[in-house]
Amino acid sequence: MRKSDEQREAICARVEYWAQRLHVRPRLVRVQRMTQKWGSCSTSGIVTFATDLVKQEVGFQDFVIAHELLHLRVPNHGKLFKAVMTAHIPDWKKHDVHRRRA
Repeated sequence: MRKSDEQREAICARVEYWAQRLHVRPRLVRVQRMTQKWGSCSTSGIVTFATDLVKQEVGFQDFVIAHELLHLRVPNHGKLFKAVMTAHIPDWKKHDVHRRRA
């Protein structure tokens, strides 16, 4: 198995875990090279994650994955979004500053 396949599998396993936990079903999960962001979520239900997210600490991976999947239920970053993030990842704010890549 190629390294990129292993990385994709590892991320997809975490995505499946969080999708069940957040009661969401993405239409499509993509793992690809991204240079500006760690992840994104389209209005059509496509969630995309950076291939090298797998190299980050698990807590940060969970933050990025939960953040993007939660957008399937809450499209903005308002009070409801923040409340649900806090319910599932209480220390999410410590990761938020690293969400955009340098």
